[in-house]
Amino acid sequence: MTELYLGLMSGTSLDGVDGVLVDFSKTQLTVLAGASAPMPPALRQEFLALNQTGHNELHRAALAANALTRAYAGVVDALLKQAGVVPAAVRAIGAHGQTVRHQPQAFDGTGYTLQLNNPALLAELCGIDVIADFRSRDVAAGGQGAPLVPAFHRAVFGRPGSEVAVLNLGGMANLTVLGAADEGDILGFDCGPGNVLLDAWCSQHKGEPFDRDGTWAASGHVDTELLKRMLAEPFFAQSPPKSTGRDLFNPPWLAAALAQSATVSAADVQATLAELTAYSCADAVRTYAPAGSELLVCGGGAYNQHLMRRLQGLLPTRNVSDTLLRGLPPLQVEAAAFAWLARQTVRREPGNLQKVTGALGARVLGAVYPA
Repeated sequence: MTELYLGLMSGTSLDGVDGVLVDFSKTQLTVLAGASAPMPPALRQEFLALNQTGHNELHRAALAANALTRAYAGVVDALLKQAGVVPAAVRAIGAHGQTVRHQPQAFDGTGYTLQLNNPALLAELCGIDVIADFRSRDVAAGGQGAPLVPAFHRAVFGRPGSEVAVLNLGGMANLTVLGAADEGDILGFDCGPGNVLLDAWCSQHKGEPFDRDGTWAASGHVDTELLKRMLAEPFFAQSPPKSTGRDLFNPPWLAAALAQSATVSAADVQATLAELTAYSCADAVRTYAPAGSELLVCGGGAYNQHLMRRLQGLLPTRNVSDTLLRGLPPLQVEAAAFAWLARQTVRREPGNLQKVTGALGARVLGAVYPA
């Protein structure tokens, strides 16, 4: 059987679709092609709206899923052309979908997680088996459904005898701690907001989708009272396993914090939001990662020079670098993780880690949509 898999990811930042074509035939995975496509502005706004209750949600969600799937198909086509590979040579596509609600264990004890996607349409458009809906099985087994990437981090970045922490700075931030003792010595959880509040504030006040290199945040000053108020959010004090999303960290959450402050300039708010991300992540590293471990950063936040400087400043005794050091560019890590998770499903092997998500046990994740 072929060992070529495609991974597709559109994250909480809603900036676009990232895709990779991965060869798992050797000891170390090889990325044969990488491609991305920007999220169409109208679709981005629809996904943001669907994070809240609204009129005719089911109809709008179905059409948004179709539109996202067509964007996925465009990235798949670009990857195949780039690598010179035909669809029949690819074993499966792992397609995450777009998270619009994440409420594990809420309301009825089970809760739910919802990623908009139309994997049946993707299978039709691409002629390749599609595996999707990875999170639901973990939630059904009593877990958080997230984060799912720590098992992949272990497979790719784990090194015998060394301690490594992997920080994903996407829309949300999540941390994986890989111990040196054995494969079971692993921890993973969401730290809090990554880029989501930074991007929203930048869009509102600058008309730009993100703060390139963190330049605007670096121009402001941290408002210590505002930072203290935001860090008082109970989520930060919770012990793992834990996960979060736009359901909690969103513009209304920020507005509530600002409402209790004296006037703060827009640049100072941006600086404070950057410090919120850096401090909450650094605190998680200090609390849960061994003192001698290195920190590898992935996700779009790895390209935010201000955030990276603040992380290094808050963690002066650790080496902070991005995952390119280990051969995988920061923006390819999550897409490669869902290629790996698709492979786990095909092989009928677990994709979650009980210690990370809090599920009752290891589970084979995802639903298969044959070509």
